Formats: sequence, C-alpha cells, structure tokens
Amino acid sequence: MLSLPVRPSALLPCLPRSRSLLLHRRFLAGTRTLHSSFGPHFQTLNPSIRKPNPSTEKLSPSIPSRSSITVTCNRYNSWQSPRRYTHSTTAMEQLQQQVEGLNLNAITEFPNCYPDVNPLDVYRAHLANVLTEVTGVDKNIIYPALSWTQSLDKGDLVLAAPALRLPKGGPKPDQIVQDWAAKFPENDPLFEKPHVHSYFMSFFFKGAPLVNSILPTILQKGKTFGTNPSLGLKDPKEPSAGRKKIIVEFSSPNIAKPFHAGHLRSTIIGGFLGNLYEGAGWDVTRINYLGDWGKQYGLLALAFEKFGDEKALEQDPINHLFQLYVRINTEMTEEKEQIAKRKEAGEDVTEAEANSLDEQARRYFKKMTDRDEKALAMWKKFRDLSIVRYKQTYARLNIHFDEYSGESQVSEADMADIGKQLEEKKISKEDNGAQLIDFSELVPGKEGKRLEKPLVRKRDGTALYLTRDISELLARHAKYNFDKMIYVVASAQDLHLKQLFKIIELLGHKDIADKCQHINFGLVLGMSTRKGTVKFLDDILRDVADKMHETMRKNEDKYNQVENPDAVADVLGISSVMVQDMTGKRINNYTFNMDQMTSFEGDTGPYLQYAHARVCSIKRKAGLSDEEIASADFSLLTEAHAVNIVRLLAQWPDVFSNTLRTLEPTTVLAYLFKMTHALSSSYDVLRIMGSEPAVLKARMALYEAAHIVLGNGMRLLGLSPVERM
Repeated sequence: MLSLPVRPSALLPCLPRSRSLLLHRRFLAGTRTLHSSFGPHFQTLNPSIRKPNPSTEKLSPSIPSRSSITVTCNRYNSWQSPRRYTHSTTAMEQLQQQVEGLNLNAITEFPNCYPDVNPLDVYRAHLANVLTEVTGVDKNIIYPALSWTQSLDKGDLVLAAPALRLPKGGPKPDQIVQDWAAKFPENDPLFEKPHVHSYFMSFFFKGAPLVNSILPTILQKGKTFGTNPSLGLKDPKEPSAGRKKIIVEFSSPNIAKPFHAGHLRSTIIGGFLGNLYEGAGWDVTRINYLGDWGKQYGLLALAFEKFGDEKALEQDPINHLFQLYVRINTEMTEEKEQIAKRKEAGEDVTEAEANSLDEQARRYFKKMTDRDEKALAMWKKFRDLSIVRYKQTYARLNIHFDEYSGESQVSEADMADIGKQLEEKKISKEDNGAQLIDFSELVPGKEGKRLEKPLVRKRDGTALYLTRDISELLARHAKYNFDKMIYVVASAQDLHLKQLFKIIELLGHKDIADKCQHINFGLVLGMSTRKGTVKFLDDILRDVADKMHETMRKNEDKYNQVENPDAVADVLGISSVMVQDMTGKRINNYTFNMDQMTSFEGDTGPYLQYAHARVCSIKRKAGLSDEEIASADFSLLTEAHAVNIVRLLAQWPDVFSNTLRTLEPTTVLAYLFKMTHALSSSYDVLRIMGSEPAVLKARMALYEAAHIVLGNGMRLLGLSPVERM
C-alpha cells in the first residue's frame, strides 16, 4: 500500500464554522460532533488498526467511536500566509490546515473516494457536502454525479440536475439549477460560484488552494502520483486479505514467423494493460501464449528438410524460417491448384493427394502429437530460437513476460478429458466422425445461432485450437486461481472467444467464464504473411530510428549534447510506432503510415517525446535541486497559464481511474497531448530564466510537477521518456 501514516485527527475537518445548522450550533457551544466513517478507508491508510465489531467488542479508548467524534477546532488563516510543505503532509491535511470552511463531513463514506491518492476526491467530497445543504439531495447521490467537463473553459466539474433523481412533477431542472446556483455560498473555500447552462451547473476550482495542494502532492509522490493500489485489494476493508490476481495474455505470435506490425497491436495493448493493473494494485501475471503447435509446423519441417540452412538458422532464425514458410506455402498452393485441375479433367488424383505437401505436413504433425523424438527435436529448436529472438524485440518495447506458454503445453490427456466431458454432458455431438458443438441446440434464441457450430475434434482425432483453449483456460485457473483474465486478441477472433467462454459456462464453470474478458482490437492494414509482403517490425523500427536520427542531426548543437544519439533515435522511432497505434480506439483499423508517425507536427510520438525533453531541459537550465524546488512558494503562481496547468495536472489520478474502466490507451494519450499543448502555450508567459529567484523556484516547481505527470503517463503506455533530443 503506497500511503503515508495518517493520524485519526488528520482525517477530520477542522473548521471555524459549518453550513449545517446543527453543526454550527454545536460549534457555538465550543465543540462540534462530526459523523465520520473511519472504518474501511482508515484501515486502508493504516492497516495496523482494525475496526472493532461494536456488537461483540468494546471500543478501544484510542479509537474514536464511528457514531460521533468530538473535536476542538482552531482557526486557521486562509491562503494569506504561504506555507512550506514537507513530504509528510498529505493533500487533505494541507487543505485542512490552510482553508477555512472546508466541508469534509464523512468523506470516507463516499464510494470510490480515495483522498490519500487523489486530491480531487477531497474537492468532490467537499462539493457534495455543500450541495447537499443547498439542494437537499443526499450527498451519496451527488458525489458520483459530479463529472468532468470537456475542456477547462467549461469548468472543472459539472453537475446535471436530472442525474440527481429529482421527484417528478416539480419545477423544471433548468429552473431548479438557477435556484441552487443562487444559494451556493458566496465565499466557498475551494470553488467559485457555479455557472449555469440549461440544467447544468459548472464549477471552477479556486486557483490558490488548488495550486498549494496539488503541486506539493505531485512532488511528494513522484512516480506513484496517479496510481491507486487500493483498487487491487481483495477487500478494501481488510488489506491483509491480499491483492486480486489478474492474468493478461497478449502478443502470442506464431513461432518461426517474424514479429510484424500486426503482432504489435496485441503487444502494445497488453503491455499497457499489465502496467495499468499493476498501478491499480493488482497482482499481474503476463503470459505469452505462443502459436507453437499445428500442421503448419509439419509443413515448416518439410521446408527445412528441403531448403533449410543450419548456419542461416543460427544467425537469423526468424527470417530464415519465414522465408522457408513462404516458399513451401507457395509450392503447396501451386500443387493444390494443379491437383484440382487434374481432378476436374477426370484424372485419378488419389496418389497425388496422398503424397501432397499438405498431406505430408499433416502426417509430420501427427508424429509430433505422438511424441516422435526426432520430430519434436526439430520443432523445439524452431521454438527456442524464436523465443530468444522475440525476447530481444520485447526488450526494446519495454515488454516482459512472466510465462512463455503455448498451444504445445496443453497435454493430449487433458484435451481427451475435456472431449469426454463435452460428450457426457451432451454439449458436443458426432458429425461425420468429427466432434462439434451446435450452439443453436444449447443456447436459446439468436445468441445460439450466432455462436454457430465449431469443431472441437477432427475425424482423425486431432484437437483444434478451441479444444486447446478450453483445456488451457481451466488449467490456468487451477494454477493461478485468478480473479480476472484478459485475452488481448484481434477482433477477428471475437466469435472464437465467445464460443470459448460459453463452452466453459456449459461445462459448469460459469464462475470462471465470468472472470474472463476479451480485449479486442482492429487490424493494421496492408499486412499479409502468406504472400510474403510482411513488414517486419525490426525493419520498421530500424527505418523509423534512421529517420529520427536524421532529424536530430539537423540541430548539431543539441545533437552533440545527447549522450547516446543512436539509443535516443531508437526510442523516438519506437515511440512513433506505438503512439500511432494508440491514437485511436482499439477497435479501429488503421493504415500503417511511416511519414505521419515520424512527424513532429501534430499529436505524434516524436512530439510527445519532444515535449517531455523540453521540460527536462528547463530544469537543467534552472539548476535547482529537488529540495530547492520542494521549498518553493507556490502562492506566487497566480497567472492563468500556471493555474490552468495545475488544473490539468490535478486530473491525472482521475484519468488513471477512468482508464481502468475504458481499458483504452487513447484515454491516457489524449490527456498527455492536452497537457503538452498547455505547457507549450505557457513557456513565453511563465519564463524561468530572468525571473526573480522566488518566482523562478515556483515556476520550476510547476514544470517539475508537469515533468512527473508526463513521465508517469508515458511509462504507463510503455514509452521510455527521453530527457535530451
């Protein structure tokens, strides 16, 4: 758990007055009783304290009662006296200490409220409490109804009156909103008076408290800012119960074939999802389920026997095997066409078919399934050499796997057992010697028809992909007992995954099927392995790196300052490829475009890296240490550009949480580009060099916070932020 020790008193609002009449009267009497809910969230912040059971235990004198906590409050000045922050001060404590009138009554009762990691939850909780007093609507209805705006000019939070479940027959929502806005406190410590449009109320943060709470929080948390490890707990009320387990299966190339841009989509998305769930506190296992079994490897073995070269195999296994694959596949296609023509002409082609490459490949694979030592040795050599080469590519993409599995790892005995279960439970049936599943007989309505009639075993007894996937899924659950498993597979496999999950359910494992999710994606257009027109990923990365290197050389002074220009150019090239892939929604197809992806114009990988490198350059020029930056007087940041950047920075934990719902890399990428645009427009206004020392330090703190958030977002996507270019 990434959190700081928090005293019970640090979680309480310390106010001079409350908008609640009851609390106000108690305050006038000298004390105030606040209803608070320390239980779940306080234990998350401080796991060593267990919430007692009031029905069986007496409350310890050291733990306040849940029902009421009496606090004597001291008056604090507002933002008139700037304060220095230490790393032991949380955002909520800073707001409590500095702002009078802060309303955080029962903040931990709100759903999905994590004030220890997301400062905006403090703002939402305060606003929900204030609006409850203004509107009479339950705060637990208001809190989740507070939404983001589309852009900063429309405010920071927005509330739509219809979302509050207003009773029918009353005033129209647009009139109600006008009344509520008029009743909103004139001098709220965190928010300006709301703006009204139709039945929406838009709320703008006040700049001073935001700047003074967000910047020190970012500087304090650094690389952990935005993440929320509490989301991965099995039981948020009891952290000792441990973390939830997730399996992410992705990349999954076919061995002996080159890693091309089509494989890249699964790899990029899967790597991102692994990072995302780790940031959310889940226990993540990344699995590469290789396509390493099937008749095509019998065909490849034939090709190697006919055309293979041991030396070429050792030097460049992937490309050599791929060339053999294309060559033998071309011969097999031509052979099939000739046999078909002879058959049409009335010739007897029985012998030709029996000795065809296709039939030879089938027989060779049968030897593999029968565990023939020679056949398996050849296959294993192809597999091992392929994995070694793939690992080199994955390392360039910041990708790692905890397990290299594959179709070959599924035992014939397990598949035979699954086949037996399918028959016994009357899920599968025989059809011309093969076994198939007719979903229209098992699942009512249109769903059953859409699932079609997949084969689970061929006439010769050979299992199919679906059979293997059933066995692998059940074995995987037995091994890991996962809480969730994600398959990152192209949309072309939508039907296959739906069939798999439904079969698991029909076998009596609905609980396992419900834990599985297919994360699909569109295609990279223009790729075709069978025709030999594949663009190898290593070649693509080499080409884009060369182009980036050429661009870097145009500025000789900056180029000479880069410690390792080849490595930087490689990172820029990889970034250009990855950002183009992540720009749109996963399901969208896109055409690979070298010129577009390597451009510094527009929202591209090179531009994002440039924005990060530029803010790093500002820090180098300022020459300030982290300690000096942390001691900055943030109250000097009053310019609209500065406040707007902080407003965007404050959104990052929300963006992270929202991305956990969308599972779309573009959610993060769109935010990062919005941030880079705000930074770019600020440099002429918020100058570092030539500024007064105190102003310089404050602005540098702002840019350092932006540097942290940009880096965090880029690393989440799997990018390597560069500091010079």
